[in-house]
Amino acid sequence: MRILITGAAGRLGASLNERLSQPAENHTLILADIDEFDAADYGAARAFIVDAAPDLVIHSAAWTDVDGCAREPDRALRVNGLGAGNVALAAAQVNAAIVYVSTNEVFNGESDRAYHEYDTPAPINAYGVSKWAGEQAVMRASARHMIARTSWLFAHGGRNFVHVVLSAAHDGRALRVVDDEIACPTYADDLADAIARLMAVGRWGTYHLVNDGACSRYELARYIVERAGLSADITPIASHEWQRASIPPRYSPLHNLAAASVGVTLRSWQSAIDAFLTREGVALVAP
Repeated sequence: MRILITGAAGRLGASLNERLSQPAENHTLILADIDEFDAADYGAARAFIVDAAPDLVIHSAAWTDVDGCAREPDRALRVNGLGAGNVALAAAQVNAAIVYVSTNEVFNGESDRAYHEYDTPAPINAYGVSKWAGEQAVMRASARHMIARTSWLFAHGGRNFVHVVLSAAHDGRALRVVDDEIACPTYADDLADAIARLMAVGRWGTYHLVNDGACSRYELARYIVERAGLSADITPIASHEWQRASIPPRYSPLHNLAAASVGVTLRSWQSAIDAFLTREGVALVAP
C-alpha cells in the first residue's frame, strides 16, 4: 500500500514511520511535512497528493500548541480545520482513504464518565474547536475515513511532559503540577501501532486510541519520578493556579469501545510509561 504521512517530521509522524516501515508491512511510505506542502494551502495540498497518488493518507500534521491556538484562533482553524479538509478533499480525488488524528479536547470535560466515540463534541477552547472542525471536514470529504482521537501524547525526541518531569527531578527543581485535570496519557509508539492494526482491519469510523486508564497530571508526574528512582518536590495545585492562555477540559478520559470491538486495545498508561522510560535508557525501580 502507498501511504502518505503528513507531519512526518513530528513525533507521532516518526512513530508512524517506524511502525509502518517494518518489512512485514510491505508498504511504500511517502513522508511529507511543511517543507513539502502546507496543508492550509489547498492548491499545494492538492498538487502534492495528486502527484503522490497514495492509497491512504495519515494526516498527523497539526498545530498542537494549545496555548498558541488560544491566542490565534483563526490560524488554528486555518491549519487544523481547513487544512484537514484540504487534505481530505485531495485524498478523495485520488480515491485514497484518510486517517485523521484528533484529540480529547473536542469534548468539554463536564462528563462524569469517560467519553465514548459517539458522544457529541463540545469543545471549550480554540484548539478543540479547530480539531472538531477538522473532524467534520474529513467526514464530509470521504466515506473511507478514520478519526483517531488521542490525548496527552508523549514520544521520543523533542520535549514533552515526561521529559520535563525527569529533567526537573534530575536538576533538583521543584514542580507545581495540576491535580484536577484528568485524561489518558498515550505513548506515540502505541498509538502508531493501534492505527496500523486498525488499517489492517479496514473498518472506518471514529476511534478513541489512548493507553488504558486515566490520571491527573500530578499522578502522572509522581509515577514518572518513582519509576525512575528519583526524588522530587512535586506540589499538587488546582488548574486555576496555573495561568495559561487556553482552558483545557477538566475531565476528558477517552473510552476505547469501537477499536476494542475489533480486537485493537492499548496497554495501561503505566506500562506505556515504563516502556517509554526503558527505551529512553532509564533504569526502572520496582514500585
